[in-house]
Amino acid sequence: QVQLVESGGGLVQPGGSLRLSCAASGIIFSINTMNWYRQAPGKQRELVAGITSGGSRNYADSVKGRFTISRDNAKNTVYLQMNSLKPEDTAVYYCNADAIETPSRTVFGSWGQGTQVTVSS
Repeated sequence: QVQLVESGGGLVQPGGSLRLSCAASGIIFSINTMNWYRQAPGKQRELVAGITSGGSRNYADSVKGRFTISRDNAKNTVYLQMNSLKPEDTAVYYCNADAIETPSRTVFGSWGQGTQVTVSS
């Protein structure tokens, strides 16, 4: 069974930084694109950043220049470094993997449980 587990959320002041991590557990051959989404209260879930297995990245316009996504394929882990945080970044952040190759099957659309990020003074 494959699971995605996020960590690193918390409360931070405006202008501060946080680093989120998401580790995939289980017997895994490979993971293609890994993404970070977020959902603020009363709003739809939105894509924040994504990274392919080869390292190509994309970002939402609202976080470009402030957030950096990276991954360690050997550890099946994706990171989100968030700098210059703003109150509007407050949300639950979710990790997502498009497709995870396991010995028995391909698991599509895996999600973590989410981690709360609150930016407030």
